[in-house]
Amino acid sequence: MQLPISPRRRLIGAAAIACAAALIPAASFAATASAAGARATVGSPASGPARAHPVTAYVVNEASGTVTPISTATNKALTAIKVGKDPRAIAITPNGKTAYVTNGGSDTVTPISTATNTALTAIKVGQGPGYIAITPNGKTAYVTNVAGTVTPIQTATNTALTAIKVGPGAGAIAITPNGKTAYVVSQAEGTVTPIRIATNTALTAIKSGGGPDAIAITPNGKTAYAANYIAATGMPLGNTVTPIRIATNTALKPITVGTPLSGPIAIAITPNGKTAYVADIAATVTPIRIATNTALKAITVGSNSRAIAITPNGTTAYIVNGGSGTVTPIRVATNTALKAITVGNFPDAIAITP
Repeated sequence: MQLPISPRRRLIGAAAIACAAALIPAASFAATASAAGARATVGSPASGPARAHPVTAYVVNEASGTVTPISTATNKALTAIKVGKDPRAIAITPNGKTAYVTNGGSDTVTPISTATNTALTAIKVGQGPGYIAITPNGKTAYVTNVAGTVTPIQTATNTALTAIKVGPGAGAIAITPNGKTAYVVSQAEGTVTPIRIATNTALTAIKSGGGPDAIAITPNGKTAYAANYIAATGMPLGNTVTPIRIATNTALKPITVGTPLSGPIAIAITPNGKTAYVADIAATVTPIRIATNTALKAITVGSNSRAIAITPNGTTAYIVNGGSGTVTPIRVATNTALKAITVGNFPDAIAITP
């Protein structure tokens, strides 16, 4: 069965990049589940030591193979950093010292020293790396690969460990605050697969009630939220988010967000655990009140939204707009969009230093 996969799951190569830059929501119906790539959605920011550095957002620009730092104090873009081919996702260690960028076109992960904003030696991982998440203790990064595996990376030595099999189309990944479990979504399978981190073993997959494309976990570790880019029928774009009770690994009633066929593609949760922000390709962001699992009024942002991250103090959410090459800040207190920031060519992912 042909699935309307997300616009960021693209074939690796220059031709695919050229097509991706012109994508509009309708184009996602023509893609297939085998044309996989990915980018990461940052969930709740990891808690870490007191900051001795400015808070910086790092935006992955897929088409230009760069990462653009943004000063969150001034909302100004800094000098771009060159990484690998077709970069897709980014995650930052809890101590804020290193960012890791997946390069879908070269099957590598590039570490970036945040102190100097310089790229370090790339790490070889599995085929078509997409998403990445780092354990709360900062010791291990987990990279999902299109081949249906997850590659752990030992951050102390930047070495890849034995890959974990999780099934076809491994996508977004999030890790519980206690560091015990990673959750990996599969849009094609309509599932979320838990991984027991102590043993690096995959557990029984959870049905999401749709084709999930992003996932975030509340700071208290009680609930994971999976954004269903495609609907339960498998063909049209979706507009739901499925809460998963972590204690029992059971899916709860889906929450309707956006509009029909809006295609939620990214989700992040505020550090106080009160609100989840869901971005969709229809250029809106829907806040969800977590206490009641109710959707609030949608916020209009830039075209082809693709990723979201929230500052450690919870005051600002940053939305990546692939279609316009910008990042839109949202003032969390009032749920209002601020002036967009111009970044690189086809921005696809974002992470913020803790």
